[in-house]
Amino acid sequence: MSVPAPSRANERRDFIRDIITADNASGKHGGRVATRFPPEPNGYLHIGHAKSICLNFGIAGDFSGICNLRFDDTNPVTEDVEYVESIQDDVKWLGFTWDALFYASDYFEQLYDCAERLIRDGKAYVDDLTADEIREHRGTLTAPGRESPWRDRPADESLDLFRRMRAGEFPDGSRVLRAKIDMESPNINMRDPVLYRIRRAHHHRTGDAWCIYPMYDYAHPISDAIERITHSICTLEFEDHRPLYDWLIQNTKDTKDTKDTKGTKGTKAAERWGTPQQIEFARLNLTYTVMSKRKLLQLVTEGHVGGWDDPRLPTIGGLRRRGYTPEAIRRFADEIGVAKRENVVDVGLLEFCVREDLNRRAPRAMAVLRPLEVIIDNYPDGRTEMMNVVNNPEDPSAGTRPVPFGRTLYIEQDDFMEHPPAKFFRLAPGREVRLRNAYLITCQRVVKDHSGDVVAVHCTYDPATRGGDAPDGRKVKATLHWVSAEHSKIAEVRLYDRLFSVENPGTGDTNFLEQLNPTSLEVIDDARVEPSLHGAAPGTRFQFERLGYFCVDPDSRADRLVVNRTVTLKDAWARIQSHSDQPPR
Repeated sequence: MSVPAPSRANERRDFIRDIITADNASGKHGGRVATRFPPEPNGYLHIGHAKSICLNFGIAGDFSGICNLRFDDTNPVTEDVEYVESIQDDVKWLGFTWDALFYASDYFEQLYDCAERLIRDGKAYVDDLTADEIREHRGTLTAPGRESPWRDRPADESLDLFRRMRAGEFPDGSRVLRAKIDMESPNINMRDPVLYRIRRAHHHRTGDAWCIYPMYDYAHPISDAIERITHSICTLEFEDHRPLYDWLIQNTKDTKDTKDTKGTKGTKAAERWGTPQQIEFARLNLTYTVMSKRKLLQLVTEGHVGGWDDPRLPTIGGLRRRGYTPEAIRRFADEIGVAKRENVVDVGLLEFCVREDLNRRAPRAMAVLRPLEVIIDNYPDGRTEMMNVVNNPEDPSAGTRPVPFGRTLYIEQDDFMEHPPAKFFRLAPGREVRLRNAYLITCQRVVKDHSGDVVAVHCTYDPATRGGDAPDGRKVKATLHWVSAEHSKIAEVRLYDRLFSVENPGTGDTNFLEQLNPTSLEVIDDARVEPSLHGAAPGTRFQFERLGYFCVDPDSRADRLVVNRTVTLKDAWARIQSHSDQPPR
């Protein structure tokens, strides 16, 4: 198993690791540690799943154990090989390699044998009630359930009916197999839960071999036991399911002559199966987004986003396309830790982690999103200089690159004001600023269109300040990025912001769709980037100086670069603007 080294390996400690440490000290599970990541292949993974992946694989790595990937594929109606493949890709992209790959469907025959054993032992029965009748009989949190009239059906009759269910003699929904536990239990999950239902649907692995399928709550614990998982780590919503989890393992683990995961026979399952220990932790809730699979599906199917890999979504595919790195996500998982109580994590922490990571690894580049033309009147017409620019000041090994400089440049519109207010130190009439890695320039006059908007700025430059420093030691308060008008390339830039306008969308009676941020995506069609970015491969990440971190999108073509903003940089002037009225230009 391959597990990336955590960012703070010697400090990682939480209540789950404390439990495992105590188990190992006592000899429980024979000193073994075996975990698993068990997604249902009915959708795409998101940042919450990434937390679980990092936890399960991380624990296995910390304790020299194993971690399996298992697909709990017990509902063929919603599952597909597309999801199976995407989940494997996401786990690998995050940097993890599983010790073994399993499917709950690997165990369909064993699960069926266990169900027959439960029937013979008087611990399960075939019920003819409809789904609505079962729900009505189950009771409420304050009222006990009522027994089904079929609860005391003789075992031989239930066994015959169950076999005929498998043979396809009955229509979908007409009968189910239920565990016989306690209809008066204060835990509703123990009130004779359904174990099998009739469902004629094509399965992505077993085809049409089965017309009955096990419920998740039945298949999951037995699969854990078969794989000899020691610590079954899941989120808090499964805490109330733990008694059923333990009951099923205890009442099925002594089945004899059950095939193991390699298909051999002859060993008692009681000797071979493990007794997993379920431990629950708080799931990840993140501000300004939703993690519900149902809500994410609604966003996609109703066209509120561009697909499952839309960079505004918290899906692994969306984060990857936006430019997040697996290292940043693993760092985020380490930073938030593992809690016993639900809480909401500020998305700013995730953004901090990706900024920290990309600051170290992303090469710098210059790009101008909203170009304003600058003409340097005293610069020789037709001349081009190549400025030697450092690729990443945080990484000397990244080297340098040449960037062309000429008489006509582009700077950001926001870097110029004709009538600047206090604390605005960028370019203005009569003011001198530094062009990054180039010269000091001074604004002499402006050109306006018929509407009075500034469309060009005429400046002069000081030839003695090549590199950005004045020989006489004079100081300037602003350094601007730029691109050569002649040599720059046009790019489409997609500026992504938070998908929702409120921290906790969908709380209370509010429809979460009403809280979508109308400015979560802004597309700039005519941005300009330095020529070194031409032909950059999809997934390549850059820091656009003074603007933020950006990633090349798969929509890019040979003749047109498309980039997504991953996250902004901190901007002192933007903070000043946010606390005052917008000043005039």
